[in-house]
Amino acid sequence: MPASPDIQIHADAHAAAVALADSFAARAEAAVRGRGRFSVALTGGSGPVEAFGLLGAEPYRSRIPWDGVHLFWGDERCVPPGHPRSNFGAADRLFVSRVPIPAANVHRMRGEVPPREGAAAYAAELEAFFGAGVPRFDLVHLGIGPDGHVCSLFPFTDPLRERDRIVTNNLLLPLGEWRITLTVPVLNAARRVEFIAPGAEKAAIVRTAVRGPIDPFRIPAQLVRPVDGELAWILDRAAAAGLRDHT
Repeated sequence: MPASPDIQIHADAHAAAVALADSFAARAEAAVRGRGRFSVALTGGSGPVEAFGLLGAEPYRSRIPWDGVHLFWGDERCVPPGHPRSNFGAADRLFVSRVPIPAANVHRMRGEVPPREGAAAYAAELEAFFGAGVPRFDLVHLGIGPDGHVCSLFPFTDPLRERDRIVTNNLLLPLGEWRITLTVPVLNAARRVEFIAPGAEKAAIVRTAVRGPIDPFRIPAQLVRPVDGELAWILDRAAAAGLRDHT
């Protein structure tokens, strides 16, 4: 039975970003010390922007053992890496290009190739790193969209039911934009999953995801229930407004 989530409510968005960066650093240090490497799947969107900026600056830049850190992504838009909508591109500008991480440790999804080719290539890259089967990340960062989606797992879409493949494609219909995304089994195999959702605009969907009726095909975030790992929500007071009676 998955454990209850750790709901962290911080004073403001900056404090939540510091908590995310602190967790990243502490878990990287422990994993590299204990297992020789630290694997993390990053999220896109606005939620991690401040935390990513912190990771690229002191004291985190010097504290984190970057030689042992391996960066992956939970999803990617099918655009070139320099495109303004690229999740890799955003992370690269904010911190990846600013830290001494070996280029071989940066495992980006290739959004510039045809979607199926990009998904297959990423599945092969995961298998080369983790071995056969469902990969187990040390840490997975997730945002949550206003419709409850995580990665590029959108409500009422077929990839929510995917249990055989570890990487697949999904189409964001309103934009006609193809995506590459990890699947639910990969998210739920992680040692720790951290949702980062600062801001008042997240309050309604956070409450629905955490407290609402269980309806995971309408609210995909509810499918995230690590089987043998930890689940945390890193919020500021504005995002947690609907959880004020939380203890």
